[in-house]
Amino acid sequence: MAVQATSFSLHSHHHHQHLQLLPRSQGPLKLPHTGRRTSLKISCKSNEDDYLIDAPESVGDGFSFSGGKYSDGSSPSDEWFKQGKIVKAHTVSGSGEKAKDPLFGLTMGASSQASADLFRWFCVESGSTDNPSVLLIHGFPSQAYSYRKVLPVLSKNYHAVAFDWLGFGFSDKPQPKYGFDYTLDEYVASLESVINEVAADKVSIVVQGYFSPVAVKYASIHPEKVKNLVLLNPPLTEKHANLPSTLSIFSNFLLGEIFSQDPLRASDKALTSCGPYKMKEDDAMVYRRPYLTSGSSGFALNAISRSMKKELKKYVEEMRTVLADKDWKIQTTVCWGQRDRWLSYDGVEDFCKSSNHELIELPTAGHHVQEDCGEEIGKIISGVISKSR
Repeated sequence: MAVQATSFSLHSHHHHQHLQLLPRSQGPLKLPHTGRRTSLKISCKSNEDDYLIDAPESVGDGFSFSGGKYSDGSSPSDEWFKQGKIVKAHTVSGSGEKAKDPLFGLTMGASSQASADLFRWFCVESGSTDNPSVLLIHGFPSQAYSYRKVLPVLSKNYHAVAFDWLGFGFSDKPQPKYGFDYTLDEYVASLESVINEVAADKVSIVVQGYFSPVAVKYASIHPEKVKNLVLLNPPLTEKHANLPSTLSIFSNFLLGEIFSQDPLRASDKALTSCGPYKMKEDDAMVYRRPYLTSGSSGFALNAISRSMKKELKKYVEEMRTVLADKDWKIQTTVCWGQRDRWLSYDGVEDFCKSSNHELIELPTAGHHVQEDCGEEIGKIISGVISKSR
């Protein structure tokens, strides 16, 4: 049965900045008609007090694309990183050979190299460890940062943990073929490792978007570890088994390798193309940060896009089979942002009804529901989990 969530008052994520024009000169600059190239000598003031005096101040460490004066204050990325910690999980495979650039064969920097034994995962925890654990898993392409508004809500009654997948955010981004190839099977195995590190007992899993089939497969293998599942806009129907063009472009030969290195196209532009809202500049900077600081993020995006394009259909079919099985014992709830521009709502209600899973509709949210209405999603998740106690 579909349940429509209470209408939330969501504000569009428009970021307005006002820039006053500098005073104009008394008249147009007159050029001598000599027929030759003219060099004009214009005296410019370099006094710091006069430079861009009316321009807005850029936020943080210069990764803002909004323009204006540079600010040396702490950036949103820095503030977010301070809230988290590094957890080591999932054994590094391979020979230990130094990773090389796939384009030119040059040895890559430390951020692209796998650590000696275990991969490093960036995790943000909130709430007492004495409370039941809730694992918040971001989608593709995204980061744990997308749950920043959900964490405080859940922390009141739960031990909430959000992490960056390998290849995303502040977690390790090993070069493909050097310890991790970004296949969906590897993501299932790595999820098992990280859950064993952050939660000793049963966990409630919240997962968004295209990583939902990975979490469902993990739950089908380890039902003893999963209390319940909350799926946020998962690919549930056969039509959902193909990546939207915004994401599949990253898997293209050469063109995908170029676009995956574009900080805007790979981060906030991809995220905002799937829903009705624009992103605030402060938030966009956090998503851009990995792509601006290292090429390894782009190489990882290119690799996971290729894996998704190749394996997603199989994983969606497996997920549909698992969730439709009458012997499926894990309580599963689907939350659906109905303004999703990537995944059609057609067939979602029918699937949930036939498989006896609760469906909660979110009329004003897009694909990334936790980004569009984080606090409300936190309350919904809390309510869903409390029912199964």
